[in-house]
Amino acid sequence: MNSPKIAGPQLDLFAQPSSTQDPFQRILHAPPAPAAKPVPPQPLFKAPPSPPRINFPSPPRTPDDPPLRRIVLGHYAVDYELKRSARRSIGFMIDDDGLHVTAPRRAILPDIDNAIRAKQRWILTKLHERGERRAKRAESAPLVWEDGARLPYLGAEIVLRLKPAARSHCVFDAETRELRVGVTPGLTEWQIKELVKIWFQAEAKRLFTERLDFYAPQLGVRYSALTLSSAGTRWGSCTIGGSIRLNWRLVHYALPLLDYVVVHELAHLREMNHSPRFWAVVGSVYADYDGARLELRRRSHEMPVLFTD
Repeated sequence: MNSPKIAGPQLDLFAQPSSTQDPFQRILHAPPAPAAKPVPPQPLFKAPPSPPRINFPSPPRTPDDPPLRRIVLGHYAVDYELKRSARRSIGFMIDDDGLHVTAPRRAILPDIDNAIRAKQRWILTKLHERGERRAKRAESAPLVWEDGARLPYLGAEIVLRLKPAARSHCVFDAETRELRVGVTPGLTEWQIKELVKIWFQAEAKRLFTERLDFYAPQLGVRYSALTLSSAGTRWGSCTIGGSIRLNWRLVHYALPLLDYVVVHELAHLREMNHSPRFWAVVGSVYADYDGARLELRRRSHEMPVLFTD
C-alpha cells in the first residue's frame, strides 16, 4: 500500500543521516506547509435551472403578429400563440406549428396561464406526439413516384401504374387494385401527384357521402352539407347548422376508422359537446369507439405523408 503524501518536505526515517546535519534538526527547521486557499462561502439556496426549451414547434410569426408568450409547464418551457375572440371560454389547439390559445377578450393573463396549466398534461402529451410524428416523417424514406409505387387506400395498398397516353387521366381498377395514370409527354412528377391527389379526394367525397347517408338515419339526424378538409390536426368538424367537414386523408385508413369519424361528427348534431350523453349517442351505433379512437391515433403516426397540402 502506498503511504499518503504529506504537504511540505518529507522525512525518510530509513535514510542514512547526513554527516553535517542532525535529522531531528531537519524536522525542527522544516518550512511550514503552505496555507490552504480559503474556500468561498456557498449560497444557502441555489437557483433552480431554467426549464429546458425542448424541440417543440413554435407558431410562425410575421412582423405584424404579436410576440409569442412563454409558459413553464412542469420541466418544460412552451411558447404559444394567444388570440382574442368573442368566445366565452378559453380554447386550445395544437397543430404542426405548436400550441394556439384562444381566449375571451376580457380574460386576464394570469387566468389564461392558469387554464393552460390545468391542461398541461394534455398539452405536453400532444406536443410530444407531434414531435414524434415529425421525427418519424423525417426518418421515413419519401415515396418515389414511379411505376409500381404502393399507395395507402382504405387500410390496404394499391399499386400505381404509369403508362404513356395521349391525354392524362387517373382510373382505378378495383379487380387488379391498380391506379392507372395516363402520362402525356412532358408530364412532371408534381402533375402526377396532383392527378393522384384529386382522385383520392374524389374517392373520399364519394365514401363520406355514402357513410353519412348510411349512419344519419340510425342516429335520427340530418346533415345539411359536406365539405372536404385538409386540416393537419382535425379529422372532422360539425356546425350547429348541420354542415360537416371531413378530412379527405381519412381515405387512406380502414373503413371502420372512417366510419368512426363519420359517426362522431353526426352525433354532434344531437350533442354539441363531448359529454357522457354525446358518447352514449356515438356508442348506440358504434360500440367500440374507444378502440377506433386509439387505433386512428396510432395509425396517424405511422402513415407516410404523400402530399404536403
